[in-house]
Amino acid sequence: MKLARLTRTLIAGIGFALLTQPLTAQAEVKIGVSDWPGWVAWYVAEQKGFFKKHGADVKLVWFANYTDSISALSAGQVDGNSQTWSDTMAPLAKGIALKTILVNDNSAGNDALMVGPKIKSFKDLKGKKIALEEYSVSHFLLTMALNRNGMTLKDVQVVNLSAGDAAAAFMAGRVDAAVVWNPWVNTIQTSGKGKPLFTSKDVPGLVPDLLVVQEKSLKAKRRDFVGMVKAWYDVEAFLRTNPDEAAKIMSKVVGLDAKEYKVFLPGTKFFDQKTNLQAFGPATDPTSLMGVAPTIAKFLLDNKLMEGKVDFARGLDASLVKEVAGVK
Repeated sequence: MKLARLTRTLIAGIGFALLTQPLTAQAEVKIGVSDWPGWVAWYVAEQKGFFKKHGADVKLVWFANYTDSISALSAGQVDGNSQTWSDTMAPLAKGIALKTILVNDNSAGNDALMVGPKIKSFKDLKGKKIALEEYSVSHFLLTMALNRNGMTLKDVQVVNLSAGDAAAAFMAGRVDAAVVWNPWVNTIQTSGKGKPLFTSKDVPGLVPDLLVVQEKSLKAKRRDFVGMVKAWYDVEAFLRTNPDEAAKIMSKVVGLDAKEYKVFLPGTKFFDQKTNLQAFGPATDPTSLMGVAPTIAKFLLDNKLMEGKVDFARGLDASLVKEVAGVK
């Protein structure tokens, strides 16, 4: 998440020239993807032919650094991006025309504040160094965790590192704690050097992972995006019915063993058609995007992680989810 975002270097394997081409130069829809189970799952759609099945011409663009993908979407260098609701608010507050069209998942434990054996409680974090990807979803999670335990960011020393580097710094003993997401949460746990003190499971519904698109791209390529929504529902079903094959596909993308990657899946609540319709429901539903939005925005504003107010409804477009479901 960054001032120009609140989050989840260049694209791995993609040249800078390709990244900066105008959107009109490519017929396909270019979608940014980063290392998060709910987003890596898009490669299941690619490899199982779900995009083609539903008439969506999609090019998945891998970003090694999540915050770079946020910037790329805001700059119009990709048509859409995989990012969190909190990471979408700062660009919306700046007037960037973005639309959330699909919820991939909710983090249900895959984001965590990891601490060493000497840290027994939040009080023990006072004055300690905590590594995280600044202005990312990790920054947001730490802010929520501290606030819920009577502390603020001023009580700790934030060390700005990418998620992978934050995990490495923690395991090397250069920092006292780290806020990361899987696969790094599991890497730290299996190393025996750290355990979670606070996770996204402690704040259900507040870390939704989304497909967010440029408004102009949505208008020009709506058919492809509708096809992506349909393809995602096939992905969600495939994850449930063929978890081993899905884990094999996803693990290859990030260079991990399939059995190791499968461990991450329970910490991700993948959304199907029913849960997507609920997510785009009214603010009276406390778990909907509109329902959690004020809480997220308050944290961003209170901690100076966002400037200006956000018209939440303007940043959401439920029409594609509804069209696919056949409801008004």
